[in-house]
Amino acid sequence: MSDSQLDPERTALVVIDVQQAFAEMAAAGAERNNPEAEGNIAAVIAAFRDAGAPVIHIRHASREPGSALRPDATGYAVMDVARERDGEPVLVKHVNSAFIGTDLEDRLRRDGITHVVIVGATTNHCVETTSRMSGNLGFDTKLVADATWTFALTGPSGRTYGAAELHDVTLANLSDEFAEIVSQDDVIARLGA
Repeated sequence: MSDSQLDPERTALVVIDVQQAFAEMAAAGAERNNPEAEGNIAAVIAAFRDAGAPVIHIRHASREPGSALRPDATGYAVMDVARERDGEPVLVKHVNSAFIGTDLEDRLRRDGITHVVIVGATTNHCVETTSRMSGNLGFDTKLVADATWTFALTGPSGRTYGAAELHDVTLANLSDEFAEIVSQDDVIARLGA
């Protein structure tokens, strides 16, 4: 097996926070990038399932009052494109990193996983934080650029950063040091090789 291939027995897909709150934000007019992200996420999930590779779902359960991601809010529900199947674990987190307060690291190590592929929402929050930790913990991490998205954000200076700009800068920050930035077509091809 070449270094570019992904061994289904040693590669896990981590699907981060593909929850209704983000669809609700977009429906309310929040500027987002990558409108194809959800379809690309569905394609990557399907490829992992077809290959028999593990798929691990992450849900964010906010403890912040009024958050759309609180477990009692409509935004907590998973989007249909990322709904888990029987036997696929769902880990619930309360902070940005999927490794904090969950058994994600133990689960990956127990199962002999060396490569982690990350998709989900949002690029510059939970996807970025989880990718950084995955790389720091020694996992060969692949972030699927076209299977994640974010929203415009106003910084402390008052400047508003567009969603596409934030997405691209986040990928630049993560590239090579924390994760390999890949496309969904690339991951699917490498998994099936």
